[in-house]
Amino acid sequence: MKELDISLVIPVYNEKENLPELIGRCLSALKPLRRPFEVILVDDGSRDGSRELIRNAADHHPEIVGIFLNRNYGQHPAVFAGLEHSCGHIVVTLDADLQNPPEEIPRLVAEIDRGVDVVGTVRQNRQDSLFRRSASAVINRLVRQATGVMMTDYGCMLRAYRRPIVQAMLQCRERSTFIPILANSFAGNSVEIPVDHASRENGKSKYSFFKLISLQFDLLTSMSTYPLRLLSLIGSVIAASGIGFGLLLMVLRFAWGAQWAAQGIFTLFAVLFFFVGAQFIGMGLLGEYIGRIYHDVRNRPRFFIQEINAAAPLNTQAEKADKPCGSATDPGQYIIKESI
Repeated sequence: MKELDISLVIPVYNEKENLPELIGRCLSALKPLRRPFEVILVDDGSRDGSRELIRNAADHHPEIVGIFLNRNYGQHPAVFAGLEHSCGHIVVTLDADLQNPPEEIPRLVAEIDRGVDVVGTVRQNRQDSLFRRSASAVINRLVRQATGVMMTDYGCMLRAYRRPIVQAMLQCRERSTFIPILANSFAGNSVEIPVDHASRENGKSKYSFFKLISLQFDLLTSMSTYPLRLLSLIGSVIAASGIGFGLLLMVLRFAWGAQWAAQGIFTLFAVLFFFVGAQFIGMGLLGEYIGRIYHDVRNRPRFFIQEINAAAPLNTQAEKADKPCGSATDPGQYIIKESI
């Protein structure tokens, strides 16, 4: 049985145009290292023919493993599915859109070899729109302040992890999580390196404006209680402002008479509506946290694997049906139909 040094995990969702080039470049980047590796392509419910391309690649390349989820769960659950079935001592994650060049992978592996637990990356000369770059800068700053994890670029999926860090992440069973922050919470030491960034040549981004907002909101609320603390601070300021405004109205009434107080009733209503709006915002935020508690208490699996496809038992493929290399998997979380 041959042990693996490197596992490359790639979530795939409707990337038919990019897959042939992606697979070729990943194999070309990893083979010169002359170290046993696997490329795990996790299909996250694609509907454009990506599944067939992954199956074909797994049939022709012993290093490729295809994992097929029964529906679309999202990027991070798909990555977790790949992590659970990875066997390498070093695990690298990469997006399928080719905006992060696979040729950068050896640099991340070299950093892990130097003894680092987690290697993050910072995209240089980003080929994204001004809006996405600006929003990313703001969110990165907020997340650093909220979580205390001083990483520069949280949005780049090109990252490398040592096996104990992956094992620690797999033991976390919360429904909503953000992998870069979660990994750094277990890392003894981490580094960031600059990497190239290319424009998307084929297909289009799976993150719309509203999905980006939802992702960043998930990021803040799933990894920190900072919004709740901020809400308490804002509530205290609003309460103090309300008391101060009430005292001001009382002083003006005694100084200028009841006629002024009657004219100021509309100002009072405006302030009251502001306070009511702030209360609803607070209730909505509390509801978000309570909803997450509800989902975690139910303890439903993050994903359901419909099929695993591998061309040949390169290393521990035969054992994966009984016990995935990643382990830390709850019973009944997936079924496997392995094609060998």
